[in-house]
Amino acid sequence: MLDGWGAFVVKLRLMNPATSNPVSNEPVSAATASGGTGAPGAAASSATPSSTASVAPAAAPSPTFSPLYQQIKALITQSLQAGEWKPGELIPSEVELAARFKVSQGTVRKAIDELSNENLVVRRQGKGTFVSTHHEERAHFRFLKLVPDEGVPVHPDNRILEVRRLRAPAEVARLLDLKAGDGVVYIKRLMSFAGAPTILEELWLPGTLFKGLTAEKLEEYKGPMYGLFESEFGTRMIRATEKIRALAADEATAQQLQVPAGTPLLCAERVSFTYGDKAVELRRGLYLTAQHHYQNELS
Repeated sequence: MLDGWGAFVVKLRLMNPATSNPVSNEPVSAATASGGTGAPGAAASSATPSSTASVAPAAAPSPTFSPLYQQIKALITQSLQAGEWKPGELIPSEVELAARFKVSQGTVRKAIDELSNENLVVRRQGKGTFVSTHHEERAHFRFLKLVPDEGVPVHPDNRILEVRRLRAPAEVARLLDLKAGDGVVYIKRLMSFAGAPTILEELWLPGTLFKGLTAEKLEEYKGPMYGLFESEFGTRMIRATEKIRALAADEATAQQLQVPAGTPLLCAERVSFTYGDKAVELRRGLYLTAQHHYQNELS
């Protein structure tokens, strides 16, 4: 589609949303329509039968059903959200979960299959099912979609340029479902591959969730940033949506990326969500694609 500036915009959903609330298998009851307002034995009114409009009873809502495995999936997700099983921990076996929820093992297996497809849990042959964590090597590139034209993906070097607390601008507040003026943590960093600056990122995080996040913590932590958010602040990214457009580097961006002003860049705006489909991060990245490309798998 075309955005307000006439640039092409591509919207992507990186992960499926996790169900966070169980849906009852019981049908929804219909509300009872009320009758007329006149009381028995009341004095006769001046209205005649021909002037009295008859009211048809309201149509009853259709019952809503949810497959049993979806309800079990929702209950397991609730336990994950409540922290019953921490990231990286082994969850109960299918037999144990079947006994707990009083359903068949096949129903539990189908629920866990979906949770695995959504990267909420990971199966390990001969060991069981574990809660997914951002500390796993395979998770490091789930949200970093810029890969080299040649060779295998590698971890970039990060340089924190700025960390400060500020009041959320209106657009940031809207995307993070905050009130305008609520506190947010603003982070700006430069990511380089083989010494060449390649990605300039800005992040906005809800201030109430990330109290105590400082530049020192970000610089000291050697793992992925999402791993820090998970272990230090109890916030795990479940899915994300992205908008991608092409633009030209302005003077300030060009200086940071060490390219001429006007160099074509790929701009990706991402909103990341945790359990309960709660937005917990806004990230805007400017990517040099002279030796890299954006790669996303669709299934």
